[in-house]
Amino acid sequence: MSTPSPAPVYEIRVAEDPADRDACFAVRKDVFVAEQKVPEDIEYDAYDADAVHVLAVRADGVPLGTGRLLHGAAAAAKNGDGDPAVGSLGRLAVTAAARGLGVGAALVRAIEDAARARGLTAVDLHAQTQALGFYERLGYQAYGPEFPDAGIPHRAMRRSL
Repeated sequence: MSTPSPAPVYEIRVAEDPADRDACFAVRKDVFVAEQKVPEDIEYDAYDADAVHVLAVRADGVPLGTGRLLHGAAAAAKNGDGDPAVGSLGRLAVTAAARGLGVGAALVRAIEDAARARGLTAVDLHAQTQALGFYERLGYQAYGPEFPDAGIPHRAMRRSL
């Protein structure tokens, strides 16, 4: 007889209030700017204002991870073929202390749920090449050549919903 898995020690929610959005930006600053050395002036962009941001928080309120969904014209400008029915998943970041807890996968699934709720048929993303396996395990398929983004090698990926 197997033992049930313990409940996650975190929750995933859409960041609707200013404190949650600030927590999303703080995680991105820790992971992308401090850890990966992405220049802060390119980490935050005009897309942030209208994006759907998701946040993973520990039971005590400590932020563990974030990601965002672009939809409509913003997503069409970023995805591979300009299709407004394809969302764009981006800025997925999990704090070093929370890696290995399933936070990243839970954030991806929450972003996909937000995409479905908006009637989108697929989600595109630009994955750091070192993260291709993570996204492949979640059903994403790479397409196109490798390209640099903020000096880090990336590949475009897509998953139909």
